[in-house]
Amino acid sequence: MADLSSLTALPTRHDAGVQGAPGPGEAGESVKDALQHTLEEARMVMPGVQALFGFQLIAVFSDGFERHLSEAEQSLHLAAIVLVTIAIALVMTPAAYHRQVEPRRATDAFVVLASRLVSSAMLPLAAGLAIDVHLIARVITGMPALAATLGIAVFGLFVALWFVFPQWRAAQARREGRR
Repeated sequence: MADLSSLTALPTRHDAGVQGAPGPGEAGESVKDALQHTLEEARMVMPGVQALFGFQLIAVFSDGFERHLSEAEQSLHLAAIVLVTIAIALVMTPAAYHRQVEPRRATDAFVVLASRLVSSAMLPLAAGLAIDVHLIARVITGMPALAATLGIAVFGLFVALWFVFPQWRAAQARREGRR
């Protein structure tokens, strides 16, 4: 089996997650432990994403779907389903890849790849959830402007908590490390 660390397209382990955060082998974490944590994180996310996907599919077959949503809104719901499907694929890829390519090994390169894939799932998941919040708010309130505001606010919240906050904390940790 080829060692994936030779692939130049993959960054070093220091770039696996949040910039500036310790990589595997740093702060007492081995590559094996880092891999285990990454795969556990993916396993924890999956049930919620799968439940969301199920509810999205059920909505399409309910009596009120065509009655309460315009064709454009139905298309938005389809977009949300596709985004959540992309998130599912990204979250499940590390486990499938590891089973087939490196079943008995834990490498820095795979930890980087797995971390990137799981992190990449967050953006389509946030967008899919925000679109569905928008649609639900429009159906409940009947106010498109309020619904759009709520959808945008939810997306902004996800981006702030899942991307901005971790990067801010990593920058803080880097600054504190320089002192």
